[in-house]
Amino acid sequence: MAGLLIEARDAARDARQAGQAALDPGVLDDLLTRYRALATSGLAANTYRRTATAKDARRITRRFLNFEDMILRFATRPDLDIFTHNQAERTIRPVKVQQRSSGGCWRTIEGPADFAVIQSYLSTAAKWGISKLGALRDLFNGHAWMPSGLEPSG
Repeated sequence: MAGLLIEARDAARDARQAGQAALDPGVLDDLLTRYRALATSGLAANTYRRTATAKDARRITRRFLNFEDMILRFATRPDLDIFTHNQAERTIRPVKVQQRSSGGCWRTIEGPADFAVIQSYLSTAAKWGISKLGALRDLFNGHAWMPSGLEPSG
């Protein structure tokens, strides 16, 4: 399954680089057929085994089958470029670091709200190619940066 997902990721990347909004229907059908066959055979191979590993295998194969549309969205919509969740992890990391450094809790309800506003502002500025330090400097000098109505590049 891992090999198939990597193959699908590469096919989606190639389609995106070629300017295509979707994979070739033949390629997508082949990937979907093989995906379903692998998930089904994984479930069948572990149905009657009674070990903790087999239980985990059954659980993950059921998820592969039940959440196929979400798992393969990067292949069915290659224009989205969403194979990994790295961006989501990078976005939440400052919150977890702050939580760890503050002893695992926030002291007031206003604290996390203020922190979220600041992180959102800095994250958006960085996505627009503005340094976080520059955005903060401008903000404190009375020239708050606000994004225009255009889409960020990258």
